[in-house]
Amino acid sequence: MWKNISKLKDRFLAITDIITLMNLLSAKNISHTFEYELFRDVSLELDKGDSIAIIGISGSGKSTLLHILSTLLAPDAGSVEIFGKDVQMMSKKELSKIKRDSLGLVFQSHYLFRGFSARENLEVAAMLSKQEIDDSVLKRLGIYENIEQKVTELSGGQQQRVSIARVLTKKPRILFLDEPTGNLDKATANEVMDIFFDFIEEKEAAMILVTHDEELASRCKRVYRLQDKELIMVK
Repeated sequence: MWKNISKLKDRFLAITDIITLMNLLSAKNISHTFEYELFRDVSLELDKGDSIAIIGISGSGKSTLLHILSTLLAPDAGSVEIFGKDVQMMSKKELSKIKRDSLGLVFQSHYLFRGFSARENLEVAAMLSKQEIDDSVLKRLGIYENIEQKVTELSGGQQQRVSIARVLTKKPRILFLDEPTGNLDKATANEVMDIFFDFIEEKEAAMILVTHDEELASRCKRVYRLQDKELIMVK
């Protein structure tokens, strides 16, 4: 009898370990207020291979929630765990390392170094993350031929694609995408999303996408709507 109980316990622990290894992010009962309450008791789980989209009207708090999940902002209440550890319990050094090596953030504003060429922007990311620039990604993004140009010589869409390439260069485990295709035409936007989906599959990564584009959102495994201060699953 005791042997059977012991075996069951071992199996339970093994299953728990597998679940822990699969989980990349866990948010529990997140609430936040600026001038007014944006959302309350938001919970979310992100595992390897997951793609999650968050949609909602302007001002509903989508970007703020993404900032909290990506550790850029502390919530008023609740907790965020990344790779099994509570963000609020991490040292500044540990959190900085995770941000540098394992989290990739893409915003509608590109935040490139304007005095640098496109290649130099990528080289900074490659140096900090100790990774190599992947020319195949540059070709898929349509910026391979422009890589030596100064950022200021590129169009807004080209700058956005350079910023995406810069994030992918570091090969993050979680992608946080805030309207990443806002400056792109529809065909290019879909190609960029193809690249993101291919990336998370190949690297066993995951992504959280914030967008107004419900058609793009529908390509994700799960879709949530932030509405009336609650996060509601719609797919």
